[in-house]
Amino acid sequence: MEKKKILFVCLGNICRSPAAEGIMKSLIESRGLNDKFVIDSAGTGRWHIGQLPDKRMRIHASRRGITLDHKCRQVTSSDFEYFDMIIGMDSMNIEDLRDMASSPEELAKIHSMGEFLDIASRYDHIPDPYYEGAEGFELVLDLLENGCSNLLKQIS
Repeated sequence: MEKKKILFVCLGNICRSPAAEGIMKSLIESRGLNDKFVIDSAGTGRWHIGQLPDKRMRIHASRRGITLDHKCRQVTSSDFEYFDMIIGMDSMNIEDLRDMASSPEELAKIHSMGEFLDIASRYDHIPDPYYEGAEGFELVLDLLENGCSNLLKQIS
């Protein structure tokens, strides 16, 4: 069986998308599914290429047992060929991804992380915590744990 390939995308690839990558990898590993998935993350912008994720996000994630050691990168056109699902964190990310897609097949791969949040959530997207305090990072991790768990249930 071919591996399911998922790319998480946010603006700079330093907060939300690397956290989603780390959470999804942790969930997959805890269920013994490492051989069934390829998980990565990228940003629509290029400001942080080659850097580690934001230190604040790494600290908050590490408190939950999640290591974020991804090197930030920008989404490329080849990502649309390689990945089965490309999941944007908010409407701006989705719009940028749709602008990059070059075919109806590529457009069909784009999803919003909000699609996988519980109905009871008051959020339909993953807010950017960059200019927020600790509460913003914790909220994002809570939302991503919920969304990634639901996503994994849906595709497994």
